[in-house]
Parts: sequence; C-alpha cells; structure tokens
Amino acid sequence: MQTAGDSQLVLRMDTYKDCLVLYPYSLWDKEVDEVRSKLNKWDEEEQELFRMFVTGVEILEMDASGRILIPKRYLQKAQIGNEVKFVGMIDNIEIWSRSKLETSLMDEDKFRAGVRKFLANK
Repeated sequence: MQTAGDSQLVLRMDTYKDCLVLYPYSLWDKEVDEVRSKLNKWDEEEQELFRMFVTGVEILEMDASGRILIPKRYLQKAQIGNEVKFVGMIDNIEIWSRSKLETSLMDEDKFRAGVRKFLANK
C-alpha cells in the first residue's frame, strides 16, 4: 500500500458494511476530489452527504517498520476482535472481523449469477 513518500494512511468505516477501509493518503485525496466533484457544495443535502463522507476519517502514520495502530474505537465500531481478515480491493484494503466477513459474502450461486450478469458479455 505504501507508495513512494506515502507514509500516511486514511482509515474510515465502510459506507455499506461493518468493516474498516484503509487507503494510502494520495488515493484518499483523489477519492475525496472525485466525490466533491459530483456534489454541489451549495446544496444543503449534498453538503451533508459530503460532510458524512469525510467525517470520522482517521489519518494514520506508519512506523519505521511499516506498522500502524488502529484506534480501538474503530475496531469496536467494526466489531473486530482477535480474528481479523484483510481483503485487498485494488486501491484500498478492507479490514474485517473474520465472522462478519464470512456472513457478509454472497453465496456461490449469487456470485456466479453476478459474474454472468455483469462481466460475461462485456
């Protein structure tokens, strides 16, 4: 996840699931720019949506060994205990409680149907 000179990471709760999402700072910056570009800052509802998107974000610093400390309040919000799963999602990493991830994944039939629907003919 670390790019040249990118020792800061951004941690936030996922929008839809009970997991944490970890971004390199440079990619988070691009994500914020993209969201901001789609919302009108003079529209109250859209401003509230943007505020919720950026509120509760935690900037983390990696130590000299590349380790980070995830604040306990985030672990509690995502109900993460001793068994943790990391899921690489191309531009970010999701951090899950092992049991939450297992119950959140779609079943194999639904997965195959989704592959056919969204990927097979594209």
